Amino acid sequence: MVYIFLADGFEEAEAVAPIDMLRRAGLDAITVKTGAKNKTALGSHNIEIAADIHEDEIGANIPEMIVLPGGAAGVENLYNSGIVKKLIAYCAVNNIPIGAICAAPSILARMGYLKNIRATAHPTFRHYLTEGGAVLEETEKVVTDSIFTTAAAAGVSLEFGLELVRVLKGGSEADKIAEQILL
Repeated sequence: MVYIFLADGFEEAEAVAPIDMLRRAGLDAITVKTGAKNKTALGSHNIEIAADIHEDEIGANIPEMIVLPGGAAGVENLYNSGIVKKLIAYCAVNNIPIGAICAAPSILARMGYLKNIRATAHPTFRHYLTEGGAVLEETEKVVTDSIFTTAAAAGVSLEFGLELVRVLKGGSEADKIAEQILL
């Protein structure tokens, strides 16, 4: 299963587009609410999304991948979640793919996981990447290096979602979905 974390303040497009692409690929994409003990996350543009589970319900389930949407407030809420940080660390140690878009790559950089990794992020958050030792790819919209897939912003949410599919199911599946949606 793929966990997509939703913290209050998340960027809606950066969550929904990847969820859609992952589910089109037949992957078990599970939305996970962080923070307050409810399952409704409020996005940065006041769109509410009911998550499948709360972060406390993850338990011992091992993911195939985790996905961190951006949104400045949402990213700070993700960064402040002990469960999210534990799962990021677990994935990093066990070579489980991690996707992060817009401001979210800053979490990985602040935790020290992007050292010598090619990555991108929203321009206002790129300083975290360089401070964390990442190889900043300023002109790339979506970058996969090692277990990390990073993307620049909401405008590339579909491409980010398709790259996550490519990482888990291969290029032909991602290309098939891109053709179906006329991307």
